[in-house]
Amino acid sequence: EPDPPIGPELERQISRWESWLNADSPKRRLVARYVYEHLFLAHLYFGDDHSYFRLVRSRTPPGQAVDLIATRRPFDDPGVSHPYYRLVPLKEAVVSKTHMPYRLDEARMSLWRQLFVDPPFSVKALPGYQAQTASNPFITFADLPVRSRYRFMLDEAQFTIMGFIKGPVCRGQQALDVIDDYFWVFFNDPSLVDNTEQSQFLAANSRNLQLPAELESNAPVLRHWLSFAEGERRYLAARAALVKAEGIRTLPQGARLIWDGDSEQGHPNPNAALTVFRHFDSASVEQGLIGDNPQTAWIIGYPLLERLHYLLVAGYDVYGNIGHQLRSRLYMDFLRIEGEQAFLSLLPDDSHAAIEHKWYRDAPRWTLDYVAASHLPLGDRADLELAGLPPDQAYGKLLGRLRRRVDSALPHSFDLRNIQSDALREMLQRLAGVSGRSLQWLPQLVLVRLSPKDGEPVWLSLLNNSAHKNVAEIFFEDRRRLPDEDTLTVAKGFIGAYPNAFWIVDEAELPELTRRIATLASEADYSALIDRFGVRRTNGRFWALSDEAHLAMKKQDSVTFGLLDFNRLESR
Repeated sequence: EPDPPIGPELERQISRWESWLNADSPKRRLVARYVYEHLFLAHLYFGDDHSYFRLVRSRTPPGQAVDLIATRRPFDDPGVSHPYYRLVPLKEAVVSKTHMPYRLDEARMSLWRQLFVDPPFSVKALPGYQAQTASNPFITFADLPVRSRYRFMLDEAQFTIMGFIKGPVCRGQQALDVIDDYFWVFFNDPSLVDNTEQSQFLAANSRNLQLPAELESNAPVLRHWLSFAEGERRYLAARAALVKAEGIRTLPQGARLIWDGDSEQGHPNPNAALTVFRHFDSASVEQGLIGDNPQTAWIIGYPLLERLHYLLVAGYDVYGNIGHQLRSRLYMDFLRIEGEQAFLSLLPDDSHAAIEHKWYRDAPRWTLDYVAASHLPLGDRADLELAGLPPDQAYGKLLGRLRRRVDSALPHSFDLRNIQSDALREMLQRLAGVSGRSLQWLPQLVLVRLSPKDGEPVWLSLLNNSAHKNVAEIFFEDRRRLPDEDTLTVAKGFIGAYPNAFWIVDEAELPELTRRIATLASEADYSALIDRFGVRRTNGRFWALSDEAHLAMKKQDSVTFGLLDFNRLESR
């Protein structure tokens, strides 16, 4: 059956972007390859038109029918000397669990031109597609300015992180237990990136930054693993030496190391900070800092952000053998620790050690040794005003300072402050204050239809943040649980693609709901709670409630809207 016609305006947009992506100079061809390898999972759209497209490689140039080049990874050999980058309509239904929208408009083209066309660099020879080098972006794209690469990813940081949150790598408990249930993400200020210094450093360490995909998809389970670990250690040692010897004198102190989302330049970017929630066997990432102080926090710079993408998105093969998947999971430990240590480096030494110990209670000795090797020696660049405070207080104050640094750039749509009624807002804040052992009986993600005394229904997301001694091991997660430290986040609106339950609550019932959740002590208690407030999928009202939820989701954000997946609804 032929595809329906696209329409003249969309045809014009497609032609314009395909022309940009297929400029023929070596410089532009390398830029196009970089764009493709980062956007191959994107649902691209033009301006206010929500028709979605995919970026693919084709054997045929613009103006001819697309002859799709199908490969497992975006950097696999295309089998032709000159692949073309083409836009094709997205044919499948838009579902929330895989929907990653990315806007193409005049502002985007202008930014890409500033990043990759205007800077005076040259590309003498195009890189090949051998796995050992194509899997390593620090080799393949060495000719592109480092700051430009970082800004490209940072400009849509939620999308970049969403690549592994919604991509095929994040499937199942073992894939997700490498991250904490609830953490914030900040980014190093790109203005501090020196193109020449960073290019030289990354070139010198490119082999230390090799990634598991260079072994392709069928390597033995643990062969070569020690070489990856040793390479990462050498990279961290070189990074520490660079900071200590050259960079520390010019680095700003404390929170000013962090990107403010360009707020000071008058162009606030809502990707300045992100919140990540794990829902046991799935996860979500949202713009902004949602909730109160999270369990952990990361600071991400360019080398870490690029490796996250090439480890878990571009380089991950869902059809790879257990060796490939295990190596990817184990390597992710390195990257998580690196992000955490960048954050902890802003704390005074005593608080750093105490919080680090809290995050890695009862962790294996090799993990603790690696954590120690990952310390970033910022010295007096840490926030010394936090010295002398109890560690948890210093941690909270540092988070507060970082929040103030980025706050003017961030959206606040999930904040309970958006609840107009003071009385209702206070009741919801009391619900969000429930913590501890009773929460172990709750599902990970609940969507709540709340009926206020006055006005339209309000939809809430209840996120159960399970605490752990550490997340440094693949198996026996239940043995590392700390239910006494569980917390609850209550967000206005919809978070997550796989709800575990639907509840209907009237405003007058909120105190009772809060009391019941705070006193849960058994499965029978939870079953009684669901009998009172839940709408199971066997309930005759379920599908009408589902329709209402989807309409409200679309009203909340028509661009990010996608159908929910009900495969993980509970039957309790």
